[in-house]
Amino acid sequence: MGLRDAFVDLVLGGVCAGCGVPGAAVCPGCRTMLMAAVPFTAWPDPVPARLPMPTATAQYDGVLRKVILAHKEEGHYALARPLGEVLARAVQAALKAQRAAWLCPVPSARGTVRQRGHDPLRRVVVAAARELRTNGYDIRLADALAVVRRPADQAGLSARDRAANLAGAFEGRSRWAERLTNQPVLLVDDVLTTGSTLAEAARALSARGIPVLGCAVVAATPRRSASGS
Repeated sequence: MGLRDAFVDLVLGGVCAGCGVPGAAVCPGCRTMLMAAVPFTAWPDPVPARLPMPTATAQYDGVLRKVILAHKEEGHYALARPLGEVLARAVQAALKAQRAAWLCPVPSARGTVRQRGHDPLRRVVVAAARELRTNGYDIRLADALAVVRRPADQAGLSARDRAANLAGAFEGRSRWAERLTNQPVLLVDDVLTTGSTLAEAARALSARGIPVLGCAVVAATPRRSASGS
């Protein structure tokens, strides 16, 4: 946590998003729990077509789920940094021996960003990139995707219905095609559920001639067949 975040928590009486104890945005105990997670290959079940290998740092439950929701839905901006540290570990695992990559966030519709008052995933990806660069990685951001059709609410949809709902939702930006030719590109998102969103994002990039090395997410729901990693 930065000095500014600590000062805000002290003055405003902040509480830990993970356990609710007064103090920091994420208390030392919850932060230790988050950083103790071991990244794994998080194939959903069933696996949607065109989904590149997904790597998650932890399951979407408990403390991590509370922190993600507090950041995304409640606008607790200070949580972007610890979530970025968690995402950075998934990126490292996805890259294996590689030390350089472009991170391409899955975009949200403009209306969704306006409603929330911020772009939570982008905040987390920026924090992850900063963490990785501090550790010697050559990491850059690529805003290579655009939302061209806003899908309906995904809540309650089956894997098949989610895939149909997302079909044609994203488009690769043509100006990025040449820049990302023969470059390692990782798709990044906060939570993987059925994998339909990441599969559609990969399809959109592939249509522009941009191959995707893999996917990295903060967390994956238990709705998957874990292969271990």
